[in-house]
Amino acid sequence: MVMKRTAKHIMTSTVITAKEDMLVTDVMKLLLRWHISGVPVVDSDGMLLGIVTEHDVMNFALSGDAASTRASEVMTKKVETYTPDTLVAEIVNHFAARQIRRVPVVEDGKVVGIISRRDIVREMDRIYSRLVAGEETE
Repeated sequence: MVMKRTAKHIMTSTVITAKEDMLVTDVMKLLLRWHISGVPVVDSDGMLLGIVTEHDVMNFALSGDAASTRASEVMTKKVETYTPDTLVAEIVNHFAARQIRRVPVVEDGKVVGIISRRDIVREMDRIYSRLVAGEETE
């Protein structure tokens, strides 16, 4: 049953992150290289400090300040997060109710994964594929 599945079942556990002192131009390179729309910003211990999105980058890139601006200056500091045990149903409802693209999965303050819209779509595909095949959706 889908209700028993949690964030740890659907999250991407290899998370591309930025350091707080990274230049916005370097964050842009990360986004482009990995084909992602945002990155959690972490300290040297992997503790979540914030998130930088394409939207944040565009604001500074167009002003011409991206080459001298640090990730810590543009990041959103109040970040919604999930724990590895957050139910998939709650995650799906959260994504559906808000205009968000990704949410970090955090355990003891450290980023352990990330869930994006693509992860949600992948999970929905898994569920529906199993339903069509007449299998349980555990």
